[in-house]
Amino acid sequence: MNKNDTIIILDFGSQYTQLIARRVREVGVFSVILPCDISIDKIKSFNPKGIILSGGPETVTESDTPKINKALFDTKIPLLGICYGMQTIAQELGGSVVQSEKREFGHANIEKISDSKLFDKIDFQENSLNVWMSHGDKVNKLPIEFKVIASTNNAKFAAIANENKKVYGLQFHPEVI
Repeated sequence: MNKNDTIIILDFGSQYTQLIARRVREVGVFSVILPCDISIDKIKSFNPKGIILSGGPETVTESDTPKINKALFDTKIPLLGICYGMQTIAQELGGSVVQSEKREFGHANIEKISDSKLFDKIDFQENSLNVWMSHGDKVNKLPIEFKVIASTNNAKFAAIANENKKVYGLQFHPEVI
């Protein structure tokens, strides 16, 4: 395992955080789980190749729940938000999140809407991919400069990307098989 290629996982309380770390390590990349409110200086001290924002049990629609530190966007470190992580990215960059009329838990099929570096090595079958959903909220308005890269019947923004800034979000949980 190469410690020069560190991925930091910021934990927002997801039941899957350890599984995210395991999946990263399974592909030969060193990962470190840190609390979501850790300082930017501490994050930079790891010289990470990327940061993953975990899911979590909270809702970003409440004012007193954990949020992404906006200074992370200034670091130019690639970011991937998973579920709650995607929602906090969207909200902090000017998008919006609402309670979903239909909670999703279990298998869902996402439809690839547009190309993205995030999906370069993903084998979509006829533009469809089976994924694991576990959410009660969803993004309903994208931040400026983001595009939708995948959708479901229930979540128009199942995957989003700002390719220029290397910031990505997934409503689904890629760590769950």
